[in-house]
Amino acid sequence: MATSDKRKQSLYFPQRMLKEIQEEAARQDRSLSWIVQKAWKIARREIMKYPSVNDIPDDEVDDTRGKTEPSSAT
Repeated sequence: MATSDKRKQSLYFPQRMLKEIQEEAARQDRSLSWIVQKAWKIARREIMKYPSVNDIPDDEVDDTRGKTEPSSAT
């Protein structure tokens, strides 16, 4: 029997999203971990279609990690 690789990891979700995940976990009588793992398996093909931040020119990046679109000051 294969053993699963269990590593503890902290994940942070917006409060509303976490509440929805908790409600779904309760509805299915499953753990939060199980719900998130299944969601990833379902969504991963779609997510892999997104370009890497390394594939987007710097002047087009607009993310929450500090880079913003250049201002159009006149």
